[in-house]
Amino acid sequence: MKVQINTDKNVEGSDRLEAYFSSEILRVLSRFDDKVTRIEVHFGDENSAKSGFGDKRCLIEARPANMQPVAVTEHADSIEKAFSGALDKIKKTLTTTFDKQKVH
Repeated sequence: MKVQINTDKNVEGSDRLEAYFSSEILRVLSRFDDKVTRIEVHFGDENSAKSGFGDKRCLIEARPANMQPVAVTEHADSIEKAFSGALDKIKKTLTTTFDKQKVH
């Protein structure tokens, strides 16, 4: 599973931060390693320089093999909280998606 981290111009993306987010994704989503080819993470700050409640956004898009991509979005006060919420959502979404495949 390949992990790609993207940030908009308002979010500083350091190598250390990218390494942490990538390792967390691989750790949490390891059970989907053979079913998902790529994970893309997009971070954004919707209010730019102004501070605001829930203005940090994390969108995680998973690309399962031979299926349509699935994506989730989480807004929070910090990039870390938005990432954590989005990671929980994508894990649940992938679990549901692959569980439905088993039934049919």
